Amino acid sequence: MKKSLVLLLALIVLASFAPIFAQATQESGKPYIAVVSKGEQHDFWQQVKLGANAAAKQYGVDITFEGPPSESDVQIQVEMLNNAMAKNPVAIALAALNTSSVLDQLQETKAKGIPVIGFDSGVPEAPAGSIWATASTDNYNAAGMAAKKMFEIIKPAIESATDAKPVKIVVMNQDASGESLLSRGKGFRDTIIQLITTQTKLTKNDIKVMGNVGYIASDSPTMGKKVLIEMVVPASTAMTDATNSAQAVLNKIASDHVLGIFCSNEATVKGLLAATNDGATLKSNAAFKDVVVIGYDAGAGQKNAVRNSYFLGSITQDPYSIGFKAVELAYKAYKGEKVSDVDTGAKFYDKTNMDNADIKGLLYD
Repeated sequence: MKKSLVLLLALIVLASFAPIFAQATQESGKPYIAVVSKGEQHDFWQQVKLGANAAAKQYGVDITFEGPPSESDVQIQVEMLNNAMAKNPVAIALAALNTSSVLDQLQETKAKGIPVIGFDSGVPEAPAGSIWATASTDNYNAAGMAAKKMFEIIKPAIESATDAKPVKIVVMNQDASGESLLSRGKGFRDTIIQLITTQTKLTKNDIKVMGNVGYIASDSPTMGKKVLIEMVVPASTAMTDATNSAQAVLNKIASDHVLGIFCSNEATVKGLLAATNDGATLKSNAAFKDVVVIGYDAGAGQKNAVRNSYFLGSITQDPYSIGFKAVELAYKAYKGEKVSDVDTGAKFYDKTNMDNADIKGLLYD
């Protein structure tokens, strides 16, 4: 009798929850899109995640958003991608840390007809047809914008450079493998060379590109003695290495006649800030005060450096738009719509415009 009563009560409880179970089943039936990022720790990626979630809500899809602890954790990202693929997504958005590490996965998605959308740096040199479209900043042109802003200030000093008293411009890059950082370093390099050779009397024979080989093209000028463009990459992506690399540059500011420093992402900016008392030393130290510094991205420390004129300014992407467009493109590809690459935009900000309506929404903390 007791067993019968317990069974009856259990049936009543199950019946009362039937609508909830049905709802859960219905929700789990939404199209699932996997978003595999380069990370989750930086404020930048948190803004990308917000945009991705907003697109998921708008288009009625379920997503997962995950990335490794740091941008050097390639194998962890590969495992995240494998786990996501095991859930049978209708599409994937991927910002690959290393394309060669995900070649098997890309071949599999291509064979199965699963759309893969690149975002941020995308998936450079992926197998033909495996990436349907990419949502990203045009990093090459965005960094070129930084070069133009810096050149406006340092042009007179460049024109005064001689073989005996050369000047240097430093480009700090987190690594030499991520496509977004490679594009930024090369974009700044190429633009500053183009400005020097078209707006001064100097030629390529007066310019030398030096430093990390990943940023020296086969046609880069390497024999000049008047203007040195040093492409700097820390020993690793760890913050201590970024700080040490920045300190090494600062130690030679005076002896190398450094005119400007371009930090190509938030990590290199943080390394420079850590080496300069959050940027204050850039103005309080007489050796540094005339050096023009331009950053990339945002974050509280960088915004403070711009607001206090420690930096001339910075380039901001639109990380929210990157996340939103990545999921939007993935959804449209899944629905059979034609998709193509989307430039998610970039702007230069300084203390005079960073509170403007079209800028302040892009400056995450």
